[in-house]
Formats: sequence, C-alpha cells, structure tokens
Amino acid sequence: MSTSTATPATVTTWNIDPAHSAAEFKVKHMMISNVKGKFSGLTGALTLDEANLAASVVEASIPLATVTTGDEQRDGHLKSAEFFHAEQHPEMKFKSTSIEVKHPGELTVTGDLTIHGVTKPVTFDVEGPTPPAKDPWGNMRVGLSATTKINRKDFGLTWNAALETGGVLVGEDVTITLDVQFIKA
Repeated sequence: MSTSTATPATVTTWNIDPAHSAAEFKVKHMMISNVKGKFSGLTGALTLDEANLAASVVEASIPLATVTTGDEQRDGHLKSAEFFHAEQHPEMKFKSTSIEVKHPGELTVTGDLTIHGVTKPVTFDVEGPTPPAKDPWGNMRVGLSATTKINRKDFGLTWNAALETGGVLVGEDVTITLDVQFIKA
C-alpha cells in the first residue's frame, strides 16, 4: 500500500492593485520628441503557476477615460472619436495566450490586445514577477513591469495631421509600459 503526500498548491490568483499600478505610453510628436501619457484604474488578475510559469495567465483592463498627458485639450482629443472613442470603447483589454520563460525573472508574454474594438496579438517583454512579499497589512504582493511597441494604425487609431515641413503630427509607433502590483486573492 502506497501513501500519497499532498503537494502544496502552486497555482494562486493575484488581483491587480489599481492604487499601485499604471499603464504608460509614449509616441513621437511632430517627429521630434516623445509625448508621454498615463492611464490609471487598472483591473485584472494573474493566475500564477509557480511550478510552471509558462502555464500562468494574466488579464488586464484599462479604462481609457483615465488618460492623462499633462494637457487637458490633448487628453480630450485622445478620448474623442478621432482616437480612442472612449465613450464607445471604454476599455483597453489584454489577455495572455502564451508565456515563455526567457531567463529567471524575464518572460515573454504574448496575448490579445483590444483597443478601439480591434483585437490583435502583441508580445510584452516582462521583468518579474517578483518573489511574493508581505506588506505591512499582511497582504502578499508580487509585481512586474512589461513593455511592448505597437503600431496605433493596426488598432484603427488613424487620425493624423500633415506638417508644413513634411512629416506628420503624431507618430505611428507607440511604446506601452505597464508597472503592475498584484495582491494575493
């Protein structure tokens, strides 16, 4: 007769802490410098398989009406139908489809990104997740940083204006950076 020992659960759920998470972007303005913006109010969850990180899944949602670039007029333009059309498409969403461990603490996370009603596959380079740590209130937390570059036109964000000197007002390539903290459910 064999005895079996129960193995500890290695799959845990972690919810995004919106107070300690942000999504940022940068895009060329007038072909000379980057304009940066930020979104807040992120929600989502990480289903973390500590024994096999590649089997983990992450989902996130970003409310587009929270966009801030430091200029109210530009923020209003970004929320308008010419860009995000935040009234009709209030959220940007991501759901992972595969995770590859490149090195300890470095992942490649591929998934479906939905912006402006258009869903396309994108790949994030991820640092993390960090080892779990206990906060002063007894919650367990992990964090990660993720970066990708997309072409905004792929998502139907096509508005632009030609410059008298040649070129365009807004670049096509957008770098997205996520800094996310999760609390164990």
